[in-house]
Amino acid sequence: MRYFLAKSEPASYSIDQLQADKKTTWDGVRNPQALRAIREMRPDDRVFIYHSGGVSAVVGLAKVVSEPRTDPKDEKSATIDLEFVSRLKTPVTLKEIKESHLFDDWALVRQSRLSTMQVPPEFVSWMKERDKT
Repeated sequence: MRYFLAKSEPASYSIDQLQADKKTTWDGVRNPQALRAIREMRPDDRVFIYHSGGVSAVVGLAKVVSEPRTDPKDEKSATIDLEFVSRLKTPVTLKEIKESHLFDDWALVRQSRLSTMQVPPEFVSWMKERDKT
C-alpha cells in the first residue's frame, strides 16, 4: 500500500462533502506531475486529503477504490475513485509540516501549487505517531 496526497479547495470539494458522499471521482487535474501520481495510484492505496486555499492542512484520509482511468471530459487528464476513510482528530497544518524540517525535500513543501503527489514513508510514520497522541 502506498500513500498519496490530494489537495482541494474546501469551497470546491471538502472533507465534509467526501464524508457525506462516501465516495467520489477525483478529477480536474492537469499538471503532468500530479497526473503521474494519479496514474500510479492503485486500489487500497491511501490518500491524505489536504485543504488548500487559506486552510493549508491535511484534514483526512481516503482510500483508492478504482484503477486510474482517462477522464472522459478530458483525454489528457486522468481520474481515480476515492472513498472516505476518516478525518484527522486534529488537522496538520502546512506550517507544522514546514517547521518540523523533516520533509523539506517533499513536493508539498517545495512545490506549493502541485495538487496531487506521492507521500514519503517518513511522513506516513510521522502522521501515525501524531495520531496516537
